[in-house]
Amino acid sequence: MTEHLTTAAAGTARTAGAGPEDARLPPPGFALTAGTWREIVHLLGNLPMALIGFVYAVTVLSVGSALTVTVIGLPLLALGLAGSRQLGRLERARARTLLGVRVAEPTPIPVLAGGRRSRRLWLALKDPVGWRTMLYDLIRLPWGIFTFTTALVSLFVLWPVLPFVARGLTNVDRVLVRALLSPSEELERRIRELESDRGFVVDTAAADLRRIERDLHDGAQARLVALAMGLGLAKEKLLEDPDAAAVMVDEAHGEVKLALQELRDLARGIHPAVLTDRGLDAALSSVATRCTVPVKVTVELPARPAAAIEGIAYFTVSELLQNISKHSGARSAAVDVWRAEGRLLIQVWDDGRGGARLDGGTGMAGLADRLDAVDGLFVIDSPEGGPTTVTAELPWWDREGHRDRTGRSPVTRHP
Repeated sequence: MTEHLTTAAAGTARTAGAGPEDARLPPPGFALTAGTWREIVHLLGNLPMALIGFVYAVTVLSVGSALTVTVIGLPLLALGLAGSRQLGRLERARARTLLGVRVAEPTPIPVLAGGRRSRRLWLALKDPVGWRTMLYDLIRLPWGIFTFTTALVSLFVLWPVLPFVARGLTNVDRVLVRALLSPSEELERRIRELESDRGFVVDTAAADLRRIERDLHDGAQARLVALAMGLGLAKEKLLEDPDAAAVMVDEAHGEVKLALQELRDLARGIHPAVLTDRGLDAALSSVATRCTVPVKVTVELPARPAAAIEGIAYFTVSELLQNISKHSGARSAAVDVWRAEGRLLIQVWDDGRGGARLDGGTGMAGLADRLDAVDGLFVIDSPEGGPTTVTAELPWWDREGHRDRTGRSPVTRHP
């Protein structure tokens, strides 16, 4: 008997740190081991925990649903779902301590502090972890009553076979915990994507700030410093040598023009005024005129997208046209922009030498990462010898920030 108890205790100790898939519980025996007592405590605790969860779930769902006709109904329901997550955490801790079930804690809802209130509310309302915990609380009451009654009666009447009864009942609890209180795989995947995209966006913003600072310091600022020095020298020579002062003023005038041009180029690189005032059609036509290759621009949009999407589309086309000018050796190019089934599609084509790749050192990888950060796509078709067709897709957000979720239709414009 002593040997049996030692073996059972060792088996329980080995399984205490096991995961849910590879946990090896010791087989139940007629002796009441420490593991059996933990299972009995869990079964006796099912009733009070089930009552708390059931009352909470019914209260939240009934009150929240009844008040949805008012402005506080949906926020109250979202708050209730957040509270159900805490009940789920308590149940996972109880199962981990008493049943040896290791279930990972779900990642918090990815609600950004600076986002729209409606966006944050929608993320909270569609939280799958919160809804599955609500379901767990609702179906647990009859099961909690049954397990509490069975365990209590078995303690006095069926104690010889109590370990087998406890194991069978707690195995059902283990299944319920793993099925309903585990993290959502799709949500976890999406959260990982958002965290990765957020890191890329932060790095890109920091790099852009460093570029702007460098351009200001090395370009316009240095030129303005030289201008101030030139005007100072011209002021000193104004009385003693007017002709030399006039020449220096002319040189300063030229420096002013160059400084203004550099500032315009820098402002255009941040966000061109023509894009804000007149939209993508005019902005892309302006970019096309600076390309060394004749470019045909066709923009067919029923309305203007959100400013963020519009800006990404503009800088994507601008970068692609710069690559055509520098690397393609093309004689002609074309830019098509249109909307199809909830997506903003961009296609840039040229008849150059081809061979463009994401890892070719021409900034294509950066463009792909930038589009991926907003759930976009970036596809290159560039065989050796050409032609090259780059297709980019962006989600369509209207000017009010609402997303069109009707689907995706990447239509090819150029053969």
